[in-house]
Amino acid sequence: MTATPPPATPPPGRPGDIVLLVDDVPESLGALEQELEADGYTVLVAHSGEAALARLDLVTPDAILLDALMPGWSGFETCRRIKAEPAWSHIPIIFMTGLSETAHVVEGFDAGGVDYVVKPLRAQEVQARLATHVRNARAVRLARDAVDVGGHGVLVVDARSRIAWQSPQAQRWLADCFADLSAGATASPPASVQQAAAAWLAGLAAPGADAALGRHTRVDGRLLVARRLGEVGLGETMWLLSLQAAGDAAPSRLSTAALTPRETEVLSWVAKGKTNRDVADILGMSPRTVNKHLEHVFEKLGVETRAAAAALASRELG
Repeated sequence: MTATPPPATPPPGRPGDIVLLVDDVPESLGALEQELEADGYTVLVAHSGEAALARLDLVTPDAILLDALMPGWSGFETCRRIKAEPAWSHIPIIFMTGLSETAHVVEGFDAGGVDYVVKPLRAQEVQARLATHVRNARAVRLARDAVDVGGHGVLVVDARSRIAWQSPQAQRWLADCFADLSAGATASPPASVQQAAAAWLAGLAAPGADAALGRHTRVDGRLLVARRLGEVGLGETMWLLSLQAAGDAAPSRLSTAALTPRETEVLSWVAKGKTNRDVADILGMSPRTVNKHLEHVFEKLGVETRAAAAALASRELG
């Protein structure tokens, strides 16, 4: 007779990991709180969304377990307010609630939650999900810090033209450039800066946009320049920000198009009057692959025809 294996044990939290439990009836979470503390987490408790934000002013947890249905601010509203603050936006938020309708689950993810657990809670399941999200958030935070140490302004825009992630340097530069434009907005200042910056980038990504639009005046008179690096996920686009002196020449269309080395090679031969078959023979690829590269080139340059791309390349590549 085969013995039944013991239930899987959730990975423990690292010593020092902090979890914030937000629930208007925290007594109902006593068992979960004990399990988390036994795993090595430091557990903080808030009875409302307002109290949760007050806690965040004092300490930044590694994750938040958030009830959706509370007096005052709902969990969804609390999550939106947390995600609107750049200093807190990286914290993974897991909803834990009795609201199980699809509309509620969708609202939780739209508000910025990374997971959704329906009550009654199963402690082992919550622990496993929590450990995974804390680990992933830590990896993202380390990558973000590494980018910032290099002084790079990098950000990612999602399919809905919202800024999904930004390095601290990008955050500082955008705040310098767009704080004045968003001063009259009704949203909180960090959120309105993000909206103004996202609108600027959306204009740059529009077909046929002028590369000069990628220059925005900073408070100190220097110019913030955005360069599109290309797709990094489903509908997500990465941008690289840099500063230039006001007198520097505007970046060329090719320099801001973020062509890959292979796309640049294909375009340079097209500019010399070569056909797709000629380019394929020269570069050792099929004509169909050359055509696919050109489709990407047209999209990145904001042109619609081969002749327009060739003319642009002739001017800028020589």
